[in-house]
Amino acid sequence: MRSSAFSRRRALRATAAATAVALSVTLLAACGSSGGGSTSTSTAAADDGKPVDLTFWGWAKGTKEVVEAFNASHPNIRITFEEIPAGNAGGYAKLSNAVKAGNAPDVFNVEYPQLPDFVSQGAVQDITKLVGQDLKAKYLPQATELTSLGGRTWALPLDAAPQAFYYRKDLFEKAGITVPKTWDEFRTAAQKLKAAQPDTRIATFFPDDPTTFEAMAWQNGARWFSTSGEAWKTDLTGPETKKVSAYWQQLVDEDLVRVQPSFSQQWTASLQKGETAGYLGASWGGGVLKSNLATTPDAAGKWAVAAMPSWDGTPASGMLGGTTFAVSKDSKKGKAAVEFAAWATTTPEGIKARIASGTSSTYPAATELVPTAAKAFNSDFYGGQDLYGLYAHAADSIKSGWTWGPVMGLTNGTVKDAFGKVAGKTGTIDDALAAAQQATLAELKNRGLKVAQ
Repeated sequence: MRSSAFSRRRALRATAAATAVALSVTLLAACGSSGGGSTSTSTAAADDGKPVDLTFWGWAKGTKEVVEAFNASHPNIRITFEEIPAGNAGGYAKLSNAVKAGNAPDVFNVEYPQLPDFVSQGAVQDITKLVGQDLKAKYLPQATELTSLGGRTWALPLDAAPQAFYYRKDLFEKAGITVPKTWDEFRTAAQKLKAAQPDTRIATFFPDDPTTFEAMAWQNGARWFSTSGEAWKTDLTGPETKKVSAYWQQLVDEDLVRVQPSFSQQWTASLQKGETAGYLGASWGGGVLKSNLATTPDAAGKWAVAAMPSWDGTPASGMLGGTTFAVSKDSKKGKAAVEFAAWATTTPEGIKARIASGTSSTYPAATELVPTAAKAFNSDFYGGQDLYGLYAHAADSIKSGWTWGPVMGLTNGTVKDAFGKVAGKTGTIDDALAAAQQATLAELKNRGLKVAQ
């Protein structure tokens, strides 16, 4: 596996480099001089002998513990942490408003899909000169591919987020179904589960969370964004995506999956009651599920994790979410900010602090830390299963070449609004994608970006 993984990663680095070159004009042209090149990325001198003070905003589980561990071991840098709502739950709006008002934190968390949007609006700094090749080499190529835009580095990756399928072993056994390896088997399992247990469904379609659907399109080889010369190409309705949308539309129409908001009380209750027997999530979902069901009697030991179903049974994954550390455009303490971000993402101490909180199953983008993460995560809830071994295989199968667009806030917002109609059966998944395609093209033009016809 190591030999094949090495060859794959070398090829992925070549792909990432080609993507970066293609994006160099189209993305950076939108930033102009507002993005804060690297001129302001020097640590403020602490002439009074006091530590450099950094402000940091984030929401990922275990972050508070990471900050506490860093502050305890770094007397020359002091982090003041503010926990903000998750990005799509108000965190990004808060960050954008702070950037506009000139009072943004020095460093903040931003997920991979939203990073190009923040870059195109000039909200984050170019930290290329502060990130050496030895540091970049620590990260999974699929992660650096998403943080190195336009041939420059805009953030440091915290985690990779390969897909995984979490399921109730007892409910599957009761219904006489085996864990599906293909999407055809998944549909058959969904039908069999519903027939055996009429009040139970195999998984959930999240109308408020486009990223889950996007990861499945990614897994199938879709490419929503690419470039042609200096112009952006947008393809949210291509055949690879339509295959996924048709599949999920059928599951929804046939009442084979629940349609509930992600991580809502309604969703959690359905898991607690055994009304939902599976969760199509990501590596970080292991901690979320464990945390959400911590107080549920007898839940521990009933859940397990399997590889994400694929279309032909061959391991394949997209990336569902994933978080980075970015430096805000107006910070004068870029060097210290990068030092903190590098420590949080590449050291055993950083990953231990995050996972020791008991609520995080972060799969580190710095792959050398995977054994550390596996040892730190208590998998008793999953019967002692080797989750990180499965995550590692899934991470190696993440398809390369995916590019997030520079207006993902608008794109995802449009999809989310239209997915609400899917829940109400007044619209379809294809309708949502078509609406997002048109809205995205309009916003690209509105921002002055060239669009390929």
